[in-house]
Amino acid sequence: MGLPAETRPKLARGIRLQFDAARDQWILQAPERVLVLDEIAAEVLQRCTGEADITAIIASLAAAFDAEPGEIAADVDELLTGLIEKRIIAT
Repeated sequence: MGLPAETRPKLARGIRLQFDAARDQWILQAPERVLVLDEIAAEVLQRCTGEADITAIIASLAAAFDAEPGEIAADVDELLTGLIEKRIIAT
């Protein structure tokens, strides 16, 4: 895994996660842009509150989707790393 296990990701300042009823989808609102999320990204980002670390987020997702933590760890790491690079997620 690329991100340290103790990383506690959270939405960066000025970024909001919300459900858009008109689109019937979760979205991220950022200054001057809106990102439409797929179901998996929405599930991951709902857990990025700054309280849970990466290990706990992966365990929570694994339990929710009846999957092995090892099966989803790389996907979570890739998603969060990309969002950190775009300054959507803070650590």
